Amino acid sequence: MKTSGKKSVNPLTKQMNHPRLAELVKVYAPYDGSFETKIPGIHVFRRSKMNTEKLHVIARASLCVVAQGAKTVMLDKEVFLYDASKMIVYSLDMPVTIQVTQASFEEPLLGVRVDLDPQKIAELTLKVYPHGIPPARDNRAIYVGHSDEKIINAAVRLLELIPQPGEAQLLGSLVVDEILIRLLRGPLGPRLAQLGLKDSGVQGVSKAVTWIKDNFSQPIKMRDLAKRANMSISTFHTHFKSVTSMSPLQFQKVLRLQEARRLMLTGMMDVGISSRQVGYISASQFSREYGRLFGEAPSQDIAKLREQMVGVGEA
Repeated sequence: MKTSGKKSVNPLTKQMNHPRLAELVKVYAPYDGSFETKIPGIHVFRRSKMNTEKLHVIARASLCVVAQGAKTVMLDKEVFLYDASKMIVYSLDMPVTIQVTQASFEEPLLGVRVDLDPQKIAELTLKVYPHGIPPARDNRAIYVGHSDEKIINAAVRLLELIPQPGEAQLLGSLVVDEILIRLLRGPLGPRLAQLGLKDSGVQGVSKAVTWIKDNFSQPIKMRDLAKRANMSISTFHTHFKSVTSMSPLQFQKVLRLQEARRLMLTGMMDVGISSRQVGYISASQFSREYGRLFGEAPSQDIAKLREQMVGVGEA
């Protein structure tokens, strides 16, 4: 769909903005980018323009709520749209593609990211579902639900604590627990709860994803990954594909290419060094796969990114 250079605001979306949350995010995200707050695991982000180029980022396991603006998240062939009327949950760290679809200098995209800790999710799940977790419809790593006003209000209270270090230290974690409990009690709860279940497919895939992320330059041994996930090889492969929409090898390839891109962009490495750094032996294979994912040869892509000063950010 072709977009003009004029600012276009959907009146319905505008009505659904969260003005107090937007006001607070502006304070702690004074310019474009993603910013860690003084409360552990809480980040705020701002984007002041829409982007026609797709941004390839690693989305952390988190809950993201938007105060104003809108964006699209793509995972393989799946497309997730969210704005102030919706919230998005990532149950795993995932390589995704994003596009900011509603933002301007006057009304930037503004939002809050709450990182998810599987151990904390497990602890709260026992309180929310003492008699067992309702069945989840599926175990995909990304899901979108309607924005919950009580969660928005809790996010506002969380950011209001930041200027008061004593209260932030004492109360911040309690407000985060409130947000997670409300999320677990809502429509997305049964799916989120899978993240904390020791023997769930999501938890097993999460362990494998952690290993791949920490060792992405190393060859994958499917038997070892399946053992980490406590599954047979065939069951593991099925669960991994169901959760991430990718095979383990595809997942590793995307991580390798994104890391190589980061090394060239921010580490000023050339194509050959960066490709070897992430585990490629063949430079030609690296260039082919890089072009397939990012749309251009490495040197051309990096030159364009440097000119546009595009970095990685929130998802």
